[in-house]
Amino acid sequence: MATHKTRMAPTRPYEIVYIIDSALEDAAIAEKLEKHHGLLELAEPAEIEHWGRRQLAYKIGRHEAGYYAIAKVNAAPGTLPEFERALKLDENIVRYMVSLVERVLGAPKLSDEELAARAAHDDDDDEDDE
Repeated sequence: MATHKTRMAPTRPYEIVYIIDSALEDAAIAEKLEKHHGLLELAEPAEIEHWGRRQLAYKIGRHEAGYYAIAKVNAAPGTLPEFERALKLDENIVRYMVSLVERVLGAPKLSDEELAARAAHDDDDDEDDE
């Protein structure tokens, strides 16, 4: 009697930037993100950074402001077409961009202590200029 294992599709790291209609309430935005991420069949929940409501650099349709959110997910590439189709059909998604994260660029984030030390150092430099 042969048993066969179901193979999980290999996942890849993606970063998804959303600009959502700023007229929506925060709860509706969270619900919308959760619904769309459900299409990706994620094994782990998405890591979401909420940047909040911001003025757009230029008007997009009728929108002058948008709610920015950035999600980091590990998803199977085969789930992306249906996911992007749903985003295109959602009238509350002003813009979106899905990027494959091949490698992390830049320096690591500074700790609070390092930021405070850098700010103090910058203040000292300003006094020398006078």
